[in-house]
Amino acid sequence: MKFISWNVNGFRAVLNKGFAEFFESAGADIFCIQETKMQEGQADFAPLGYSAFYHSAIKKGYSGVATFCKREPLSIETGLGGFHADEGRVLTLEYESFYIVNCYTPNAQPELKRLAYRMEFEDALRGHLVKLKLKKPVIICGDLNVAHEEIDLKNAKQNIGSPGFSYEERGKLDELLAAGFTDSFRLLYPELAGAYSWWSYRSNARANNAGWRIDYFLVSSEAADRIRSAEIYSDVYGSDHCPVGLEIEL
Repeated sequence: MKFISWNVNGFRAVLNKGFAEFFESAGADIFCIQETKMQEGQADFAPLGYSAFYHSAIKKGYSGVATFCKREPLSIETGLGGFHADEGRVLTLEYESFYIVNCYTPNAQPELKRLAYRMEFEDALRGHLVKLKLKKPVIICGDLNVAHEEIDLKNAKQNIGSPGFSYEERGKLDELLAAGFTDSFRLLYPELAGAYSWWSYRSNARANNAGWRIDYFLVSSEAADRIRSAEIYSDVYGSDHCPVGLEIEL
């Protein structure tokens, strides 16, 4: 199966920047987007052969995730066991042999002023994923808003302790991986530097490839041997993030 994930930074905006063309050419079985910044029904996009599921924030123009899939899921869950549902950050679809969890993790914000909420969210997310993993393999994708190791961002030394590269945020990803999940990209490319999925709009960061890898596909470790490819589509524009992909036998 082929999966794509992309933080579009405004779905209605990216629809005018080639999104539909990339969506069609990708041919994904499941296509997840984050930061839709809209309510369901506000975007004119209904691809033939796909069902669409949205989880929007209560606050208009903020956050939000959506999942497009060729096959109808067995069940759909928003939020994390009833928590963290108002910001539209987590959408879980269940299939016969796996779960797919589309996630947009909260940004810790300048001076880490939202770090406490971020830590609470991380613990709830990990609990949700571990509970699902007891039943069948889990794939989690999306903008996890953290670069895990120094290889995952251009200017690591200057950013230690910054939002997205704080010890606390990186530690939570350590905890999640230790709970039985595998970073699909690093599994296949353990030493590949310069592979990023997000670039600031400032200082020609994308042109200079001064980026961060903060968009992921994590897979239950027991299914990691079924991973066939992990991609970063850095040549696809339209957002400050680029799409990432996974192919796995399920």
